[in-house]
This record gives sequence, C-alpha cells and structure tokens, in this order.
Amino acid sequence: MKKVLIVDDSRTSRRVLKDILDRGGYEVVGEAINGQEGFDQYVKLQPDIVTMDITMPVVDGIEAVKLIRKFDNNAKIIMITAAGQKEKIVEALKYGASEFITKPFVEESVLEALSHC
Repeated sequence: MKKVLIVDDSRTSRRVLKDILDRGGYEVVGEAINGQEGFDQYVKLQPDIVTMDITMPVVDGIEAVKLIRKFDNNAKIIMITAAGQKEKIVEALKYGASEFITKPFVEESVLEALSHC
C-alpha cells in the first residue's frame, strides 16, 4: 500500500483528499498545514507520494517542492491547484513536481494522478 503525505492549509481539502485516498487504497501517513511542516513531515515519514497545495502560509508549495527534491531527488509530488494558477503549475513542474490536480477534487482525476506516480 502506497503511503501518502497530504500538505494543504485547508482542513476541508485535507479531509476530502484523505477520503478519496482511503477509498483508493492509499495509506495517509501524515498531514501538514504549510510547506515547512510538509518538508519536516516528509523527512520524518518518507512517504511514497506527497500531495502539495501551492498557496499556503509560511512556505508555499513551490518552495516546499524545492526543499523536498533537494532532500530526495526521486520524491513523487503531486501539486494541488485552484483554477487559474497555470504559471504556478509550470513552475512547480520545472522544480520536479510529478503531476498536478485541480480543486475542487474529482475523485477519478485524483486517483489517476496518483497512479502515474
């Protein structure tokens, strides 16, 4: 069973995503509310996949991708984005994000992105 870390400052988003992942057969091993916490949790938990929101306080998703990829060049990171953040997605992919999914979440799209990792 693949282990997933969810990084999102929205409690609702984390809960919806966790439900989708549980149903999809993934194990959510941790949650974080900003990029710094996400990086710390990544180092501690060594998950197989990270879902990373882009817009967060303290350290945003783009910076967190850089930190995680510096620590683990093979990290699988799926960016979560609201509509209209195209340039942010391009930037995240440039720094090593594997996939992206958009809010509001569509279960099939989320599971498909995870399967690509």
